[in-house]
Amino acid sequence: MAKKLPEPIFVGLDIGTTKVLVIVAEFNATGQMKIIGLGHHRSKGMKKGVISDIESTVESIQRAVEEASLMANCDISSAYVGIAGAHIHSINSHGVAAIKNGEVDALDVRHVLEAARAMAVPSDHSILHVLPQDFTIDGQQGILDPIGMSGVRMEAGVHVVTGSSSAAQNIMKCIRRCGLEANALVLEQIASSESVLSNDEKDLGVCMVDIGGGTTDIAVYHDGFIKHTAVIPIAGDHVTNDIAMAFNTPKAVAEEIKKRFGNSLVQLVDKDQEIEIASIGGRPPKKLKRWALAEVIEPRVDELMVMIQSELDRTGFLNLVGSGIVLTGGTSGLDGIVELAEEIFHLPVRRGIPDYQGNLEQSIRNPIFSTGIGLIKYGYARQNTKNLILKEYTTEQKTKKSITGWVKSIFA
Repeated sequence: MAKKLPEPIFVGLDIGTTKVLVIVAEFNATGQMKIIGLGHHRSKGMKKGVISDIESTVESIQRAVEEASLMANCDISSAYVGIAGAHIHSINSHGVAAIKNGEVDALDVRHVLEAARAMAVPSDHSILHVLPQDFTIDGQQGILDPIGMSGVRMEAGVHVVTGSSSAAQNIMKCIRRCGLEANALVLEQIASSESVLSNDEKDLGVCMVDIGGGTTDIAVYHDGFIKHTAVIPIAGDHVTNDIAMAFNTPKAVAEEIKKRFGNSLVQLVDKDQEIEIASIGGRPPKKLKRWALAEVIEPRVDELMVMIQSELDRTGFLNLVGSGIVLTGGTSGLDGIVELAEEIFHLPVRRGIPDYQGNLEQSIRNPIFSTGIGLIKYGYARQNTKNLILKEYTTEQKTKKSITGWVKSIFA
């Protein structure tokens, strides 16, 4: 029988295009994380970050949850769940409200954030996050936490994230079929940022790029707050498909040689090195130069980096990312991808790995775990603070209902 743990546990559920990952962790009195369970299973039923086959997705989640539950020796009943996909949209908004009693309290903050989120949303979309950026009281700008300050009029800048109602409903349906409830649906690039970015980077300005299997997720921070999020529908699966097509090999084989021998820059590859690739239809395997593989990979990765650069340029954030670019996610493990990104952006680029020290450290400090670790850190930070601003303003907190009531309310 699964034991009851003395410490409260936090579970992160990352339902990706290529993998389903479940991480179980507990925190001690000093806030130090300890991972006690890990489940990893190949994702089936996902396409470009959204569910395309509910039965297959349920099976993948169940397998990962069972593995994590067995390792942690505890029952898993709820989790912080990531959400991604090309259906995600975001916008910066602004709200104004009067300070009722001359001193800002939690209710005043709630009112100004209500005003900021009062915006037209497409009928098939719902608000996932309302992320406070900064506050202004009677013309005094740059206030991070206004509670307790005196004034008459308060303004708030927020970053509003919306997503497809049906995509969110399908995620909820799958996890409930697995006997779970969602503590919150969390935008995956926000979660990844929690685990790979430092506060100094967020203050100076940074662009976090999470390159997964189906989509590439972008989050831009400046002055300590999130300023922009975006999704680009090109990622690791596109590289795999290019390899499969170019060398007439199964996708599973293409994925394996991409991980083992792939490089994003031809100039970094030994031109004499040969690799062996399996063929389709029982044909004998063939040998090719490793640089030929890089010649297939480089154009696609180059295209992705140029699209990211164009997105930052279009939105005006390219000049605000003073600390550079942080690449994370499974595809960021490709050799040469950091060097290629530096050539394109002319900015410092590093590979982001989860900030974790403890048991299983050697396994966890890998870009594929960035979202899962970030989901746990996201949940812990917002459950263990009395600061309304850190908790952020979400529809869940607005209704003060259970997650079931929350989902019914936003999809009503």
